[in-house]
Amino acid sequence: MATDSVVNVCFHGVGTPQRELEPGEDVYWVDVDRFRRILDEVATWPSVRISFDDGNASDVEIGLPELAERGLTADFFVVAGRLDKPGSLGVDHVHELRDRGMEIGTHGMWHRSWRGLDEAESHDELVAARDRLTEVVGHVVDSAALPLGQYDRTVLGALRRNGYRRVYSSDRRTARRGSWLQPRYSVRRHDTAEGLRAEILSAPPLTRRVRATAVGVVKRWR
Repeated sequence: MATDSVVNVCFHGVGTPQRELEPGEDVYWVDVDRFRRILDEVATWPSVRISFDDGNASDVEIGLPELAERGLTADFFVVAGRLDKPGSLGVDHVHELRDRGMEIGTHGMWHRSWRGLDEAESHDELVAARDRLTEVVGHVVDSAALPLGQYDRTVLGALRRNGYRRVYSSDRRTARRGSWLQPRYSVRRHDTAEGLRAEILSAPPLTRRVRATAVGVVKRWR
C-alpha cells in the first residue's frame, strides 16, 4: 500500500436492529462477535480510518465501548431526521460521541439517494441536515457520507458548492489520504477479518484495480 494511502472501513449496524430496516439494509448489519474480530484486525493495519453510517443506536451501545477498549476513534455519519427516534442515535448520544473524541458527519436528512433531487430536496439533505447536526454538535459539520453510496457529478458539485471539506463514498477501494472524495470498504454481514485482510491489504489483480477506478470515474462524470 502506498505511503499516502489510507483504508477507510465503514460499519453500519452491529448486533440486533432496534428499528425496522430498509429493504436490503440487513446485509450491512454484523453480529457483535464478527464486529469485534474485524475491529481487532483493522486495529493492526498501518493506515486505517473507521466510520459508522446511519446513526444507529448500536453506534453508542456497542461501537463506542469497543473502540475505546482498543484506543480507536471513528467518524460517525448521522441521519439528522432520525435523531431521537427509536433504534437511532439521540442528541445525548451525539454529545457523548463528540465528548469521547469522535468526529460527527452528516448522512443527510432521510437516508435517501442524493441523485435526482430537486432544489428543495437537495437543500433539505445537504444544508438543513448539516445545520441541524451543527446545532447539536456545537461546531460546523463539514464532512458527509453519501447515502446508499450513490452519487454523480451533480451531487459532487452541490457538495463542493456547499463547502463540504470531505466526502465519503462506498467505492470499495483504497483512498489517497488528502483526497476530497474518500472511497470506503463497507463491512457486510458475511465479511470476515481474514477475508477483509486478503481483499484490502493484498495487492488486488490489475483488472480489479482498473475496474474499481473505472466505477468511480463513471459515477463522477455521469
